[in-house]
Amino acid sequence: MSIPVGDPERGKRLFIQRCAHCHTVDKGAVHKSGPNLHGIFGQKAGRAPGYDYTPENRSKDVTWTEETLFAYLLEPQKYIPGTKMIFIGLKKETDRADLIAYLKQATS
Repeated sequence: MSIPVGDPERGKRLFIQRCAHCHTVDKGAVHKSGPNLHGIFGQKAGRAPGYDYTPENRSKDVTWTEETLFAYLLEPQKYIPGTKMIFIGLKKETDRADLIAYLKQATS
């Protein structure tokens, strides 16, 4: 799967508008209704310490990469049925690429 090159500044705006009410990105930040995303790349799904995931999320055998996040962010409930994430997804490839570019910078 080829992912378009994203713009992290546009991704930051998307994160603030669509994600920040449930997620944080800073190291050591507390979980909100969704898990802190710091260190997400290379992490298995359902493994952020201290967050209460659904059994479906914990049992999903996926490691978060640009490619898996790109697929997940299209339709989270379809990618992991039973997830708590109520976000409907980002249909535009450029939006997903921008958000991933921001997350690569903000969560490492």
